[in-house]
Amino acid sequence: MAKTDFWDDTEKAQATVGRLKAVKSVITPLMELSSSGEDLSALIEMAEEDESIEPEIRSEIQSLEKQIDALELKALLNGPHDGCDAILTIYARDGGTDANDWAEMMLRMYTLWAQKQGHKIELLEKSANSEAGINSAAIAIRGPMAYGYLKAESGTHRLVRISPFNSEGKRQTSFAAVDVTPEIADSIDIEIEEKDVITETYKASGAGGQHVNKTDSAVRLKHVPSGAVVQCQSQRSQHKNRAQAWKMLRAKLAQIEDEKREAEEASKYQNKQRVGFGSQIRNYFLHPDQRVKDARTGFSMGDFGKVLDGEIQGFLDAYLNWLAKENS
Repeated sequence: MAKTDFWDDTEKAQATVGRLKAVKSVITPLMELSSSGEDLSALIEMAEEDESIEPEIRSEIQSLEKQIDALELKALLNGPHDGCDAILTIYARDGGTDANDWAEMMLRMYTLWAQKQGHKIELLEKSANSEAGINSAAIAIRGPMAYGYLKAESGTHRLVRISPFNSEGKRQTSFAAVDVTPEIADSIDIEIEEKDVITETYKASGAGGQHVNKTDSAVRLKHVPSGAVVQCQSQRSQHKNRAQAWKMLRAKLAQIEDEKREAEEASKYQNKQRVGFGSQIRNYFLHPDQRVKDARTGFSMGDFGKVLDGEIQGFLDAYLNWLAKENS
């Protein structure tokens, strides 16, 4: 990074900065923990002569235990792409307008989580519903271990509430599906034959179908062998949307390879609820009571509002611990 030509290739430079942040996210707390351990040793020596220091020692030990737990959790992020940035896509599923509204609520939830983590967010694609909410949206979340944490969110999320779109005030169940892929750096080789990819262009649109572009700037790619489909309309330039769509396709194929690798490593894998949209991984209840519960780990929170405001780290941590036990 100290080289004079470091920023000549902006994309490569940003990838390097991202790797540095990922390394620092582990090394820095490890160094702080080591330093705290030395301080604790000094306190114990002092306590031999001054018993009044004992409460301070107990407090320090509790602090160290929390730091160790956090580091042990990060040690579980050891997949080949766990350190990558993430591309998160949300789709409205069953439930009509409620599902479209639910998908938009989830988009806000993940955006707020990313902001709390200090991650950068880029909107790649968003398809608004004519009545309310969204049909789908894709965002890039860039920060240390973004994919490693967010891969836990792939699957179907179920919301139960009194529908604001039902004049009779009836309870409504709606579903949104989440797909998370690693954003793969250009330096990582993902082999794709161009003959295997069908390219479609279409007119990008803004919120509610307004501001439709006059040119076919949006790009959709379909990888025939795998069936993977990605699309991007965030840029006005078709060239830029095409480049981003190819990055998204490479990420999707890397995710597929990741799952194949996990299937070979863990015999229990076929029982796990993953990206398939028939797999319900989490339930969000606003009626008759407020709670959010993960169907895989059993982890739950009673404050629905906090979860929707991005307080989902507890679910992500619980998934990492659950996955480690499943693979042990």
